[in-house]
Formats: sequence, C-alpha cells, structure tokens
Amino acid sequence: MSQQTQVKKESMLANLLLNIVIPTLILMKGSESPWLLAQLQGLDAQMGSSFGLFYQDHGIQLAIVVALAFPILYGMHDFKRAGKVNVFSALGVFSILLTGGISLLQLDPQYIAIKEAAIPGILGLVTVLSLKTRFPLVKTFLYNDKILRVDRIAQALEQHKTEQAFEKSLKVASWLVAGSFFLSSFLNYALAKWIIVSPAGTAAFNEELGKMTALSFPVISIPATIVMMAALFYLFRSIKKLTGLTLEDVIVEQ
Repeated sequence: MSQQTQVKKESMLANLLLNIVIPTLILMKGSESPWLLAQLQGLDAQMGSSFGLFYQDHGIQLAIVVALAFPILYGMHDFKRAGKVNVFSALGVFSILLTGGISLLQLDPQYIAIKEAAIPGILGLVTVLSLKTRFPLVKTFLYNDKILRVDRIAQALEQHKTEQAFEKSLKVASWLVAGSFFLSSFLNYALAKWIIVSPAGTAAFNEELGKMTALSFPVISIPATIVMMAALFYLFRSIKKLTGLTLEDVIVEQ
C-alpha cells in the first residue's frame, strides 16, 4: 500500500469523525448530560469556577456551537491544505453556519428542512443551466484531468471525428449528475421533516439534529453517490465507444 493511499484513508476517517461522528455524539449526548454536569460541578468545587452553572444554563446552545465547530474547522483545514477554495467545502461550511443560525435563533424547524433541500437543489439547477454555457459543470465533476487523461481523449475524438457525439454524451452525463443533486435535495428534505419535529432551543431538537446528521450518510450520501457513479460509468462507456480507448488508457493512475 502506497503512502498516498494511506493518506487518503486517513483523510476519509478524519472526514467521517469530524463531520458526522463527533458532532452527532455531542448533539445527542452533550446538551443536558447529567454525567457532564456532575463532572463540571466537581471541577467548580475544586477550582472555585462556574463551569457547571454555565453548562446548566446554556448547555443546549453550547452543544450546538461545539458540535458545529468541528466540521467548520475541518473545512478551514481543507482550505489551508489545498491552498484554494473548494466549492463543496465552502458550501458545506455555509450550510453548517445556516444550521447554527437557525438553531441558536430558535427559528421554526421547517427552515432546517428547507435549507437541507435548497443547497443540493441549487447545485442541480446550476449543473443543468451550465449546459447553456461554454463551461458545463460536468467537466468539473467528472471530465477533468484529475480523473481522466482529457488530452488523450480529445486527440482520439478528433481522429475519429466524434467530437459532436461526445458533447451529446456530456449532456446526458450532466443530467445524471444533476439528478444526483435533485435526489439528494429530496432525501434531505424528507429526512429533516421526518426527524426534526421539536422546537429549536430544546435538548430534543439537538438530539434530532444529531440523529439527522448520523443518518445523512447512509440515507442520502450513498444513493446520491450511486447515481454519480452511474454518470461516471456512462461517460467511460461513451469514451470507449467514441475513441476506441480502454479504461486503462484514459484513467489517471492514483
């Protein structure tokens, strides 16, 4: 196993821990934890502090802030590591900030469902609308030099005079990519409406928010990823048909 592969696995573990596991545990267990309150009260007795009293009065809001701080810090670290803005990380941080704002301002929980549906829905619409421009987003998501040897593919398309046919394939792939976002939007909304029923500012709301975070990966990410992989498979098949190149010829070695 190469060092690069090990780094990728470590990044995936950090991603899951900081974006899902730790925030879920804090939201579900940290809002009004008798054990944590007892520990803080014991610390107060030793140090003459008032951590326990602060937690008792503001534990629900504190749990929201601490839980959402982990994915925000992860997004900032990703920006620092990459040296440039990752659109998806930026949207993720923006979504988290909206969740925090809705929760701390104690707005109607329906705004959580609307927010959860809006971001992937907008991405789907932008993907479709980008087909009318010279820079369709499918080239950002799938047809790029990080995944495929686009120069070799372009040369083969020119030799076989199949550029126009390939553009049609890119449009189909774009609709599949947009479909993955629309599916994510629908599932986000349905999951939020199903789980979050308590008013914001309560321990029950925090627990429901944590439960939604935990379920978002299997319920939302996996189906949307399957649709995205279907788009990538379709694109590979089109490239092979229109260029005569095999998958080994066009895929970038990781």
